[in-house]
Amino acid sequence: MGKRKNNITGLSHFLLEATKQDASPRPDSFESHDGIEPTIPVRDASENTESQPARKRKRQVGLLGEGLERYDATGLVPFYTEESQVPEHLQKYFWQRERFFSLYSSGCLLDEEGWYSVTPEAIADQIAERCRCSVVLDAFCGVGGNAIAFAKTCERVIALDTSPVRLALARHNAALYGVQDRIEFILADFLSFARTVQCLSHRDGDTSKASRRKIDVVFMSPPWGGPSYIAGSPSKAQSAIATTPAALASEDAAEDVHAEFSLSSIRPIHGHDLFKVARGITRNVAYFLPRNTNLEEISQLVSDTPLNESSEAGSQSTTLPELVEVEEAWMGSKLKALTCYFGGLAAGQEAMFDE
Repeated sequence: MGKRKNNITGLSHFLLEATKQDASPRPDSFESHDGIEPTIPVRDASENTESQPARKRKRQVGLLGEGLERYDATGLVPFYTEESQVPEHLQKYFWQRERFFSLYSSGCLLDEEGWYSVTPEAIADQIAERCRCSVVLDAFCGVGGNAIAFAKTCERVIALDTSPVRLALARHNAALYGVQDRIEFILADFLSFARTVQCLSHRDGDTSKASRRKIDVVFMSPPWGGPSYIAGSPSKAQSAIATTPAALASEDAAEDVHAEFSLSSIRPIHGHDLFKVARGITRNVAYFLPRNTNLEEISQLVSDTPLNESSEAGSQSTTLPELVEVEEAWMGSKLKALTCYFGGLAAGQEAMFDE
């Protein structure tokens, strides 16, 4: 598979605009990013340039090492190596760092949201195996945990996020795993991206389906409302964020209560409406949800979707309800989340995959 010359859309523009806003940039503080050349200082006319040949400035080598400088996001966020460096409210996640990324010690980077929202690598790999296809869309890629896993099983990954920093971190982490050339990182929100895809589809019409790039699977791991989503509502989640050791212990104990989580707590819109947006792109959707999600609400997502099945004689068809498969994601003795598979991803409905 050939390498892409530019595999991050939007982020380069963001970096260019950021450099334009700096009125007095230091020449040694800029690196080339996807074709954006470093700022070159203007020499004073009185300087003797003939006796001082210009020296090519070397890029600073970061956590990724030589050869991967263009992907390196070293310095955007702290890289913690010891517990004493980690803010108290993130220490419980720091102890799970090798579960999040097996290559963490080699230089993986996470922002604060990434620490409590990234999918553990073993779970991400399981989801990626279930979603094996040509093109998969990761609608909320964050720091790249799922996108990296998809790049191992899919030919191409489209990864969206609204944060330029998280996109840079995701690309950095993907480069560490050696899969950066299989992922197209796009600075966009999922709702706008989906509208664009659907508008192009309607404009092109059925005659160009063969030539139009098809998205086989949409994977969604949207914001759940903060690290205390287990409280069951966004308002409780915002007020219950643990900041002390005692609060952390209390939070761990509360996790066993399994307060019911509603799809109405999903962000940026109601979880039911978000699912409809994804289904406007493809029937094959994988929905990553909290372990305490109301199962009745999950089943209602497809309650009004008929599944036509031919009879034995082949002359008639019967209408059956579409099924959803709910897979529990366990880490050791703890249930971490639910992955809900729809369309051709659900067991027994494989024939729906290419519809």
